[in-house]
Amino acid sequence: MSTMRVALVIGTSSGGVGNHVRSLSAGLVDRGHRVAVVGPPGTDEHFGFTGAGARFAAVDVGALPRPGTDAVAVARLSGMLARADVVHAHGVRAGALCALAGAAPLAVTVHNAPPQASGPRSLVFRVLERIVARRADVVLGVSGDLVERMRAHGARRVLPAVVTAPPMPPAAVPRDVVRVGLGVPEDRPLVLVVARLAAQKGLDVLLEAASLVAARGAAEAGPPLIAVAGDGPLRGDLARRIDARDLPVRLLGHRTDIPDLLAAADLFVLPSMWEGPSLVIMEALRAGLPVVATRVGGIPDLYEDVALLVPPGDAVALAEAMGRVLGDPGLAAKMRADAERAAERLPTEEDALRQVEGVYASLTRG
Repeated sequence: MSTMRVALVIGTSSGGVGNHVRSLSAGLVDRGHRVAVVGPPGTDEHFGFTGAGARFAAVDVGALPRPGTDAVAVARLSGMLARADVVHAHGVRAGALCALAGAAPLAVTVHNAPPQASGPRSLVFRVLERIVARRADVVLGVSGDLVERMRAHGARRVLPAVVTAPPMPPAAVPRDVVRVGLGVPEDRPLVLVVARLAAQKGLDVLLEAASLVAARGAAEAGPPLIAVAGDGPLRGDLARRIDARDLPVRLLGHRTDIPDLLAAADLFVLPSMWEGPSLVIMEALRAGLPVVATRVGGIPDLYEDVALLVPPGDAVALAEAMGRVLGDPGLAAKMRADAERAAERLPTEEDALRQVEGVYASLTRG
């Protein structure tokens, strides 16, 4: 394939979307393409796009609509993207701003369902979705429900997106050392959650489930400790609720040692109200961990046969699923073996790159 000038445009991200764009940018550079990443100030520092060989330009593409700031962003994008052979926006906000800037050819990957909202805010997000659906040359959805949603909004070409978690390094610290650092003896179950502390992740439901699990009795070493790695706007509120109820939940904050935590845990839990394909579940499977998660978004598409899935918002079902795995060594062993087999079937970074290169080629032919 001939060299292309590719612009990847990203909005505010603290995790999966940014990591995916970083992986794409590195792979495209390795294939000889000229890649520029455009995103909010500080994004490059967080994800290291320039370290992957891409150029970076700062444009304030925030998480929420802001008319004045958005008008400036559209004007800047219009100039920046004019010379690109292909523009690939990630997220509805970034996609809508690129569409309004007249970027073409335009591909948009929709990574998330719109936030739960009502009134004017809900209307704004529906309008943004329609702009993306009707102006993008191709829309990629990370889950089946998003593909159908964008098709219903009138998208002319919609494809399921191939998204995968970049390979993680192996654990660098022995399991027992990590557990000692967390104050968890080997005979006390350790449950790991890796999530941004935001409403989408269902952490209020997790606290209720933690209370139920603790009330049902515990091993001599104590009830399972639920360790939550991640930061976000709900941290203060969650900490107050944990302290007030003396829950067996510990907020670890932002961590750079996720491979070590996964290797030390007995169970991985993700109680989200909505998710795409969940890159962190991919990481948990690669670590050979049993997984309990909610039946939302892209999770059942990929993990129906390997994880215990429960309805979103159901603390009782979440607690029961956690208890099943932790209380049944045979089930836990089977789920670990299933996780390792499932990890071998997950899409690879090569698969994702092959797809986007094919999409870009189809948009630039002729």
